Amino acid sequence: MTVQMQNTETENSADWHPQAEMVLSALEAASPDDRRKQARNAFRVRASLKLFTDCSDEPARILYTRDANHRGIGFVTRARLPLGYGGILELPSLRNPANILTIQCTLSRCRLAAAGWYEGALHFNRDQWEFLVENECEDFADEE
Repeated sequence: MTVQMQNTETENSADWHPQAEMVLSALEAASPDDRRKQARNAFRVRASLKLFTDCSDEPARILYTRDANHRGIGFVTRARLPLGYGGILELPSLRNPANILTIQCTLSRCRLAAAGWYEGALHFNRDQWEFLVENECEDFADEE
């Protein structure tokens, strides 16, 4: 099955760390043969993550998203995050950036990508149909 990547970037440069785009571009250039089985949307926004184990007065961690589908989202961040921990992700909606989505999620990957930058993935605890990639239902039929 081929992986689709739709370009629906919604980056807001005022909220974007100057090095975030460079790190994301380097990651994409380094892995042109994507091994992911499911299609996803390119989705670049600034998001915040508050882990359930964080103290209430701790600030949320800032994430710069890379791509998303209905099951999860890829990102880069300046902070190393603990695998398997759950939390609340807040980010602008794909369809209406004025709306802020609040999604429960679990950290499934976080690894060093570049000096001072980590690449990771969050798995949504419930499918987020807003991020469903067009024709993805056809992809599910191919897996059966």
